[in-house]
Amino acid sequence: MKRPAAFAYWLDEVPPPGVVFLSALQHVGLICSLIAIPLAVAREAGLAPEQTVNLVAVSMLVLGVTTILQTLQRGPVGSGLLAPSSFSGAYLAPSLIAAKVGGLPLVFGMTILGGLFEAALSRGLRYLRPFLPPEIAGFVVVLVGVGVGGLGVRYVLGVGMPEPASHRELGVAMLTLGVMVGLNVWGRGMPRLFCALIGMLCGYAAALGLGVLGEDDFGRVMAAPGFRLPQVGDMGWSFDGALVFPFAIGAVAACLKTVGDLTICQRINDADWSRPELRGISRGTLANAIGTSLAGVVGTTGLATSTSSIGLAGATGVTSRRVGHATGAILILLAFLPQFSELLSIMPRALMGAALMFVAAFIFVSGLQIIASRLLDVRRTFVIGLSFISAIAVDISPEYFKTLPAVLQPLVSSSMVTGMVMAILLNLVFRIGTRQVQRLEIGAEGVNPRALGEFMDACGASWGARRDVIERAKFNLQQSIETLAGSGLANGPLLAEASFDEFTLSVRVSYEGVPLELPERRPSDDEIMESDEGERRLAGFMLRKFADRVAASHRNGRSIVSFQFIH
Repeated sequence: MKRPAAFAYWLDEVPPPGVVFLSALQHVGLICSLIAIPLAVAREAGLAPEQTVNLVAVSMLVLGVTTILQTLQRGPVGSGLLAPSSFSGAYLAPSLIAAKVGGLPLVFGMTILGGLFEAALSRGLRYLRPFLPPEIAGFVVVLVGVGVGGLGVRYVLGVGMPEPASHRELGVAMLTLGVMVGLNVWGRGMPRLFCALIGMLCGYAAALGLGVLGEDDFGRVMAAPGFRLPQVGDMGWSFDGALVFPFAIGAVAACLKTVGDLTICQRINDADWSRPELRGISRGTLANAIGTSLAGVVGTTGLATSTSSIGLAGATGVTSRRVGHATGAILILLAFLPQFSELLSIMPRALMGAALMFVAAFIFVSGLQIIASRLLDVRRTFVIGLSFISAIAVDISPEYFKTLPAVLQPLVSSSMVTGMVMAILLNLVFRIGTRQVQRLEIGAEGVNPRALGEFMDACGASWGARRDVIERAKFNLQQSIETLAGSGLANGPLLAEASFDEFTLSVRVSYEGVPLELPERRPSDDEIMESDEGERRLAGFMLRKFADRVAASHRNGRSIVSFQFIH
């Protein structure tokens, strides 16, 4: 990795203690905004207030441990990056189902299995990549955002609750969400960085002022002891084979989100970044998998990396691992402070709903950005579109899907499960008939740059390749053919071929004639000005610069120029 010039404190650098502490506090503030996810599951399960306090404590504990695990540089676990952990919306839908079926012991037991499944996925990322392309990963993130946002709306409006939301509760929700959004959009410096935390504090104040929270609630906070050991695994664990599939889908979604987050983290930490480093990502997803299983053991819900924390690190230019260690240490310390856990446990549903809606907006847009980073043809458009419609159908008409045979019930247990299953199946179906090698013949009479560009765009959309890689390949294809045809090296028509295997995009140009020279050294200005040979050598040098690997060969009177682009 190469250190970005604008960074204040890079991975291996040691910031001053004050910078470490304040940076860690910012990450803790962002992470705590997602404590609403396990609290939502606890609320659905009807957990008693004192048990909810303990759930918050063990949640802080497992978040701290997993955040430190992620910073490890050696061994099979840890990406070695500042990528703090947070609770994952991917496990929210299956956890809510488990809470209704068997209570929190079933949630915790199935979370352990979800972490084990995620660990298995982390070991085989390279082999699964063709079947789980990034557009499906982005689609899953979109579904996670929809699910988290939908739950937030339920809490704000009181849908499915004994009583609908009162005007006072709606006022708390609007104020909380307004402060969060307002500070994030128009705030500067610390207020913007702490927008979620400030919004939640304002929400608590509004809830107290409007009577949504009583003085007794805050009295419980003040009456809590100053120090207490968290009760780990005190509610036990149970398992249900019918829920294996929903939690497996949640594990896949959490794994894909972690892969995306760690890719972003690698990119912001490396000034020369060109592609994901799969070994580090595999170690990072394993760290998250261990954290998720540990979460089930101690008694809370599944984890993923914190997208907002990674964005914060990139924005501030402070990505030192020391900040990760401090963040983990603060989270572990909070686990032993019951007053902090008590404060989070009395969070009103209106405030919790506003926090979930705020977070869901970022998750949803992150998913759209992942999808948009790929070129999509009509096949992939149908994969995403039909899968999304299928997912929405489960939420629109849940009663109909309950009438399906019992064997199909795990597939329609939630919109996220249904949508992801449909996306995977449709991706497999639409792979049938997709040509892995595309060919275009170019006549000797001239070159049509537009036709060459459309050829590469069509190839990229058919394969779902990255836009930036296709643009580089397009440049090399156009420049090589213009050079060959314009310099007279090619006698007769040229044949362009492009192939793709999810890891490498290969482009070949074959023709009858003299091979094109691809020099490693740029020709001098005098060489370029004095002869056509100098111009051809300059063109060959530029082609080498834009591709990851280049080669030129000549056999039986036919020459081949090939370019490879690592995807």
